[in-house]
Amino acid sequence: MINRWTAVDTTHSPIGTTFTNIFRPTGLTMPMLRQDRICDEAFEVDDPLHRMRLFGISSQTAMRYITAAHPERTAKLPR
Repeated sequence: MINRWTAVDTTHSPIGTTFTNIFRPTGLTMPMLRQDRICDEAFEVDDPLHRMRLFGISSQTAMRYITAAHPERTAKLPR
């Protein structure tokens, strides 16, 4: 959750209280939203490099998301 202040100034908190207050009643946390966003991206694009660059995750994590999103495509990969 980046806004015009957190994008350029690291003294502001990375996530404003407005966002946390909006999602608190639903039971969702910011890490849960991030995981959901990564998973949604895995359904749309099955390129692990894209995911690694976009979210700053490791290759193993990117492949886990792709495997979860597209089990039929990765069933033949060596483990």
